[in-house]
Amino acid sequence: MNELYVEYCGQYYPVVEDKTFVIGREGDLAIDENPYLHRQFLTISKHAGLWWLNNIGTRLTATIADKTGGLQAWLSPQSSLPLVLNRVSVVFTAGPTTYELSIHVAQPAFRQDHVDSDSDGETTIGPVILTQAQKALIVALSEPMLKRDGTGLSAIPTSAAAAERLGWGITKFNRKLDNVCDKLDRAGIAGLRGGPGKLATNRKARLVEHAVSSHLVTRVDLDMLEAGIPDDE
Repeated sequence: MNELYVEYCGQYYPVVEDKTFVIGREGDLAIDENPYLHRQFLTISKHAGLWWLNNIGTRLTATIADKTGGLQAWLSPQSSLPLVLNRVSVVFTAGPTTYELSIHVAQPAFRQDHVDSDSDGETTIGPVILTQAQKALIVALSEPMLKRDGTGLSAIPTSAAAAERLGWGITKFNRKLDNVCDKLDRAGIAGLRGGPGKLATNRKARLVEHAVSSHLVTRVDLDMLEAGIPDDE
């Protein structure tokens, strides 16, 4: 059994200890011919007894999460993260497309036991409480990714398409999107702001990456889109 392998679209790619594994448009795992994707984006290599995931790109970021969604990191360009758990998901967006792959480590530095989670219907992230309409907005944007089985790629809906899915006008949708991103930014979720007082232009992609990776929204929540969205303005 290989010490580490990458899973993508039902395929398994072994990573060997004495060679850097490259993920991007080209490399050991050629993800897609998407022109928005770096030719070489992520690498996996072993140093000082630890496996490392490295972002060698210049523009794109990746969201790294454990299998429970309780631990999450944002891997910005030219940064690295040790792979110390037995399985992590890696989610990133290039242009209109979101990709997800999994990294499996046979002998991780830390063992993580599964913990069942309870839900009382109220969505919280630290001090943040989302209204039903705010959560529905996130579900509408995450719908293609939530419907996908396993790792692979999906498209993020345009704002107009998501607003239509919710039965909202585009002005209402954009206002609620700004409110949701503001709430999460204040809770310490990185990547939703482009600078002081300015929301990031790619905030929809980062919002979807965070929401799905942290299990803020799950496949079960797709029923919200069929049940009718309450107006909580």
